[in-house]
Amino acid sequence: MSQSAYPRFCPIAMAADLIEPRWTLLVLCEMFSGSTRFSEIQRGVPAMSPGLLSKRLKDMQGNGLVERRENVAGGHAQYHLTELAVSLGPVIYKLGEWAHQNIDSEVSLKYLDARMLMWNIRHKINRDTLPVPRCVIQFTLKNPPDEVANYWLVIKPGLDPDICYVDPGHSVDLFVVSELRALTSAWMGHSRFEDEIAAERITLIGHIDLARSLTKWMVRSCYADASAPGVSA
Repeated sequence: MSQSAYPRFCPIAMAADLIEPRWTLLVLCEMFSGSTRFSEIQRGVPAMSPGLLSKRLKDMQGNGLVERRENVAGGHAQYHLTELAVSLGPVIYKLGEWAHQNIDSEVSLKYLDARMLMWNIRHKINRDTLPVPRCVIQFTLKNPPDEVANYWLVIKPGLDPDICYVDPGHSVDLFVVSELRALTSAWMGHSRFEDEIAAERITLIGHIDLARSLTKWMVRSCYADASAPGVSA
């Protein structure tokens, strides 16, 4: 046995060998959110290069976590979680819950990623609570000292919400102008949307009903209610 190999008789070591390679857990989380196409998965892990994602998916196939299915109609191949991977879901959730409750929020908010945040927000839109079935919401995220990024959340009847990184040319119904840290903090449950808005770290301009119902249609992270003791979410 090489010095880098784990003692395979230990169940924890065997599990680590399966899911420990860097990015594996984040790829699994993105697939748990419903992404099946390579481009979708990559948008959920924007810091991961296409080459590394391709390699990791192949590794996950070899380990029985992912099944690659060819599109018989000639479209893009899709990646689906196996029963083995699905059974890991509760374990991965509890790991995230533990981190959310025990790692200082100042640490988690130190390394921000606007694209990853917006892609995750897109996953959690509650269409049933939107006051209008078709709308465009522009997010302007400020990351001091001088970084500003714009994203457009496009919602159409019968289609999954989409995030555009360039102006799609549609009329905007609601503008959300926010500090990146403030939006991340509120969405993750480290602070309250109402407090961030009152402090003018998040500003809503436009469609009154969309603005008033923000906390209904923008569902927070699944960890937002698992705040650390003493933290009000």
